Amino acid sequence: MSSKRIALYPCSPNTVRGTSTKISASKDKVVYANGKTVINAALSTTFSGHAYNTTVARFSPSGFYCASADITGTGAHLPIWDTIGEDQSVKGEYKVISGKVNDLAWDGESKRIVAVGDGREKFGHAFLADSGASTGQISGHSKVINAVSIRYQRPFRAATASDDNSIVFHQGVPFKYDKTIRTHTKFVQDVQFGPSGDHFASVGSDSKIFLYDGKTGETVTELTDNPHKGTIMSCSWSPDSKSFFTTSLDCTVRLWDIETRKSLQAWTVGSGVPNQQVGGVWSGISDLVSLSMSGDLNVFDPRTGDKPTRILQAPQKAITAASSTSSSTFFAGSADGRVLSYDTDSTSPSDAVQLVGGTLHTSLVSGMATANSGKVFTTGYDDQIREIEGSTYTPASISSLSQPKSVAVTSDETVFVAGVTSVEAIRNNQRVFELKPPYAPSVVGAGGVVVAVGGEDKRVHVHTWNGNTLAEKRVLPESEGTITALAVSSDGAFIVQGNSAGKIALYHSQTGELIPTRWDWHTARISSLAFLPALASPPTHVVSGSLDTNLYVWSLENISKRVLVKGAGPGGVNCVVWLDDAHATDGKKTGRVLSGGTDGCVRVWEVELP
Repeated sequence: MSSKRIALYPCSPNTVRGTSTKISASKDKVVYANGKTVINAALSTTFSGHAYNTTVARFSPSGFYCASADITGTGAHLPIWDTIGEDQSVKGEYKVISGKVNDLAWDGESKRIVAVGDGREKFGHAFLADSGASTGQISGHSKVINAVSIRYQRPFRAATASDDNSIVFHQGVPFKYDKTIRTHTKFVQDVQFGPSGDHFASVGSDSKIFLYDGKTGETVTELTDNPHKGTIMSCSWSPDSKSFFTTSLDCTVRLWDIETRKSLQAWTVGSGVPNQQVGGVWSGISDLVSLSMSGDLNVFDPRTGDKPTRILQAPQKAITAASSTSSSTFFAGSADGRVLSYDTDSTSPSDAVQLVGGTLHTSLVSGMATANSGKVFTTGYDDQIREIEGSTYTPASISSLSQPKSVAVTSDETVFVAGVTSVEAIRNNQRVFELKPPYAPSVVGAGGVVVAVGGEDKRVHVHTWNGNTLAEKRVLPESEGTITALAVSSDGAFIVQGNSAGKIALYHSQTGELIPTRWDWHTARISSLAFLPALASPPTHVVSGSLDTNLYVWSLENISKRVLVKGAGPGGVNCVVWLDDAHATDGKKTGRVLSGGTDGCVRVWEVELP
């Protein structure tokens, strides 16, 4: 039995306040880093070959390979991997400097790489991509290097920008020190050669932009026409080398003409810290992609208007909760409090994923559940319970009695929230019932009028809801670990529980009878469980997600059968949701399920049901 990924919704780039974020492009493909993952946004693919957080990723000029770097306890690990093949085979892996790599650059022949950053013995290293052999020495700086660029044409040249307020110009190959350029008075944030090699530009924290001769490194001019009013974080050239654009912490993006040395156009992207522009790259012929501090990718076209032609939004942090509202739409919440809506039918990336409007949670979204009416209820570590109608949060919200861990909705649209010390029932934005059990609740599930509460006492407590109060009917046998995931079938007939030991158990809710399953193939904590929707018949399948990165689909009709989706969420699967009920595909019974996890990406799988 098989499964295949039919969609991937990538996370947005990771950003750090006051730090330039490096983004790379090859034609219309854009690549960037977030956590342990490198994302190729145009191809909707990810590279998960890093064991530690990645810092930068750059396409080779050929576009066939990508070099990405992470930071380990023993220094920077830099793999070079194939961007074309599905297996993303690694061409080579190298240790480059003893600290964090801030930037790297390829030469025009896709043979040599210079990596720079914050090392103990040296701040940069030049080497061959095929063998890792040294191709010169990067020297001349006294502080961390922020950026590097290599001239694509022979004779090769390299320029590095540093926190020591200087730029060092290197001749090559082999690369060797040529001169120090001291045009900036504060940190130099970025330096980039134009594709033609005639010029290179530098930008810095002094809000200045300088242009230099690409062969000699001599200063040509300072661009002073209508300058930025804040730190300039990045610059990127057009394919014809006739212009380049800059991004700044003053929330603006500016396009500059090389011949006239004038500002051709300026765009303002909102205001405040979330809209500070911390990175940018020229993609394709006319797409200027700038990165906001919030993680939004703003795409500008100089030929059209004074606003972005599209804005690409996505989570920056781990996906922590999700819920579907139809076969083509679902919501996902992340560890930074953002909630986004997804439309699987949309072919436009900017329309497929959109940030939910209204007042968002200010901290991790801990739970999400959909009522029969289509309303979505969310809980967060800001101790708030909120409601989404359409694609916007309603103004109403209610504070929880204790920090909420999980949320579920019964058939009468009563919302049950399991908190650290209590279970509360909320209807029409009013608290109608409160339960303070002797155990610490960890998760709640609801179906029909059955409400099941899992606790740190390793048991599931089964209640019925009469519209006014919860009545405990039975307590299921003690589990091997804390109950970490729980689901009740829509008719209330079955309860499936998962624990911190990776074990799953299935029970009849009316009798508390254990149904033998041997669903113990996960090797780490169960994070999410869901029954396949079945309105007119008993449920037939259960999906589970775990911190072991795997997803399983289990059959209730034939307990011994299962389907494994291996590596469904690099770093761990935090939530799984069915998108629709079973349907026939090529004569086979299939279902669609989404998984969201630590890497901030959402994947949709089509699974042949066992």
